[in-house]
Amino acid sequence: MTLEPRIYLASKSPRRRELLTQIGVHFDLLMFRTPPREDVATDETPLAGEAPFDYARRVAMAKAVHGSELVAARKLIARPVLAADTTLDVDGQIVGKPRDDEDAADILGRLSGRTHQVITAVALSHGGTCECETSVSEVRFRKLDIPEIRRYVASGEPHDKAGAYGLQGRAAIFVEEIRGSPSGVVGLPLCETALLLKRFGYPL
Repeated sequence: MTLEPRIYLASKSPRRRELLTQIGVHFDLLMFRTPPREDVATDETPLAGEAPFDYARRVAMAKAVHGSELVAARKLIARPVLAADTTLDVDGQIVGKPRDDEDAADILGRLSGRTHQVITAVALSHGGTCECETSVSEVRFRKLDIPEIRRYVASGEPHDKAGAYGLQGRAAIFVEEIRGSPSGVVGLPLCETALLLKRFGYPL
């Protein structure tokens, strides 16, 4: 019997799981340690002066490489490890997940009535090699008023999302225009992911 091809997904994001399932990729979850005992290798703190594009790629690749190291250390079946990172570029500044409700409201206020970039880097590591693809999309928000920002924050949806919003959720009503990859904005650009998987021999 031929075993189905599988990869490891080094991500807690349910959205990334759904997107991989959508394109028929079989995977097992590879979990990292969480705060306060998180691994130094997966620290998401930006470096001084780091651009959002460079930050997303660095973090995605660090997660993928660390995932491969864990596979070896845990004596798991050797398979490619997929990791990703999503961040926003707002006026050249890195905007990630909100710290709390107040921070989420502040971020949404900054996005109101203007265009921002969503950068998602996806990395695959296997056999001592790590490669990365990056999706950059432009998203324009309509003007938001304070009460609707407060209602959205109170829904809890912004808490674990870069830029404090989820395109696949209630925040879809904020978006006037998208130029780029909708799946990239959600957290895993499927075109770039498929190309990367094919380069590593995964049949799609």
